[in-house]
Amino acid sequence: MKFVDEVTIKVKAGDGGNGIVSFRREKYVARGGPDGGDGGDGGNVYIVADEEMNTLVDYRYVRFYQATRGENGQGRNMTGSKGEDLVLKAPVGTQITDKETGEIVGDLTKDGEQLLVAKGGFHGLGNTRFKSSINRAPRKATHGTPGELRELRLELKVLADVGLLGLPNAGKSTFIRAVSSAKPKVADYPFTTLIPNLGVVRIDTESSFVVADIPGVIEGAAEGAGLGIRFLRHLARTRILLHIVDLMPFDQSDPVENFNDIMNELYKYSESKDISLKDKPVWLVFNKTDLMSEEESQAKMDDMIERLQWDGPVFKMSAIQKEGTREICNAIMDYLIEHPQIRKIEAEKTQTEFNWPEPGSMDEVEEDPFEGLEPEWDEDMDDDGVEVVYVDPSQVPDDKK
Repeated sequence: MKFVDEVTIKVKAGDGGNGIVSFRREKYVARGGPDGGDGGDGGNVYIVADEEMNTLVDYRYVRFYQATRGENGQGRNMTGSKGEDLVLKAPVGTQITDKETGEIVGDLTKDGEQLLVAKGGFHGLGNTRFKSSINRAPRKATHGTPGELRELRLELKVLADVGLLGLPNAGKSTFIRAVSSAKPKVADYPFTTLIPNLGVVRIDTESSFVVADIPGVIEGAAEGAGLGIRFLRHLARTRILLHIVDLMPFDQSDPVENFNDIMNELYKYSESKDISLKDKPVWLVFNKTDLMSEEESQAKMDDMIERLQWDGPVFKMSAIQKEGTREICNAIMDYLIEHPQIRKIEAEKTQTEFNWPEPGSMDEVEEDPFEGLEPEWDEDMDDDGVEVVYVDPSQVPDDKK
């Protein structure tokens, strides 16, 4: 299945049904009065989180979704039925943003969480609503209001506790294969990983955490080099970043310069996207220690730590040999237990206001209530200027004949 983590769609809530102008028309019942019913409300559009989905690929081909409109009212004070709501599914971790205003509509961070993204239109009012002691035969009804139309950007950010940083071919995918059941592609050339991969690391029967592996970041990623920085968004929800350093880069480059280049790209992305990647704790992990003697690898690590003036946690491992991986996982689990996530990750939700017009300000329905009447019906005006309908012609007063 193709991995898609960002799409733009349009959603249209259902329009409200129109109210109607109708009068009670029953034999031998004079002046039956208005009985026009209200229309039904339009259907709403919801987006719900579904843990069985892991990509937004379904929205790549269909970009417009519309809920059902409300039905029009009917005579005998019958209200039109409400439009059916439209429920769209999205992966857990999807953030929804209004593309026009930039407002964060919501953030789906747990399975089954539901978010209203477009409000259905308000129903129109039938002429029964406008009757009064001085207007016994109102000829007025209103249209339903239009449903809300919005253009939304859906952005998937995977939910993981630990994120992996490093140059292509540094050993990130090999590390995930060594500590979890995930099997990302591994090969002896860079950019083997093209999409994010998740792996669940189980320490014991009751303790586990999720690791996210993203495609490698290189210098100039902010300007589009390599795979760019589009996948860095998937590190936004992580609590620890493991920066994996290859002690023997395939291109014989300097590991210290490589480290600084990646961190610079990380900071650039954090500033441009206004997220706190640069504030997350970073652990330094040296990989491929099996390719040299212990004394040589220790000398390289000490030199790099001194040049970086690094004072954070440091680990060493050989991911392919699974040497040192257990110690890293235990340390991560201890950190996560000591630093619990106090609050649920969610975007700032701005209360969305749906501006429905006041009933009196809505367009009136122009309808002739006497259109199509049988010949024995008649229409006239009483002394107050109010139209009166006579069911039986014999009831017409002499001065009206």
